[in-house]
Amino acid sequence: MLITLLSLTAAALYISAGGLLARNLLATASSSRREHGDLILALATIGVIVHAGTLYSSTLNAGVLELGFTNAASLIAWVVAFLFLAAVFMTPIINLGTFVLPIAALAVLAAWWWPGSEDVRPQSATFGLHIAISVLAYAFLALAMFQAILLWIQERHLHTRHPARLLAMLPPMQTMETLLLQLIVVGYTLLSITLITGLFFSKQIFGSPLMFNHHTVLSVLAWVIFGTFLIGHWRLGWRGRSAVRWTIGGFVVLGLAYFGTKFVFEFILEH
Repeated sequence: MLITLLSLTAAALYISAGGLLARNLLATASSSRREHGDLILALATIGVIVHAGTLYSSTLNAGVLELGFTNAASLIAWVVAFLFLAAVFMTPIINLGTFVLPIAALAVLAAWWWPGSEDVRPQSATFGLHIAISVLAYAFLALAMFQAILLWIQERHLHTRHPARLLAMLPPMQTMETLLLQLIVVGYTLLSITLITGLFFSKQIFGSPLMFNHHTVLSVLAWVIFGTFLIGHWRLGWRGRSAVRWTIGGFVVLGLAYFGTKFVFEFILEH
């Protein structure tokens, strides 16, 4: 009963905050963002706190992490929402909440409705750190993907006849691209650490030494994609649509590396 109450409350708070952000982007009144800014942050903050309660109740169990497909998605969504709120006070990314918060709501509801079944027992503090770094890598690169989508929308509106409202709500494109690059650099660094430490913990994760399975191959491919973009950006000046394509493509491959394989094993092969 408690987990149901917490899950529904967190989802409602996320949806309310995300809905207000979406309304601001679509509204015509230039004052709407100022009127609802504090309320949006308050709703999202309480949502993150309540969401943490659901994770404590559903994911942590006597030293065992229950990281099935939906629980893992809920955990990563929580980290993304938490990082989003922390970054709002330092960088102009509040409009990312239009994507982040509703998706976090869906993740909470999915974990409540279809709780996962895969257990991971951290056998050392170092292994627990490996898991934490991998989750942070996914979270930062997820934020980068949302930023890329917002950048793509902004670029498209620059070529329309009535771009003023949306463009007034967003930072300049140069700032948007700088934020995107910062998110990718942090996420790529964490992903690199994850892959390196994964070499040492492969036996605990997969039950045997390093295996070239779908998870490993796709993770390395995502690492190559993001690395190629960073080199292309610094050496060839890739930006704009190129940055959007490489970012979204890299994250899709990374998502398939973990969630794609987990979905197949938990929802297809087991049924």
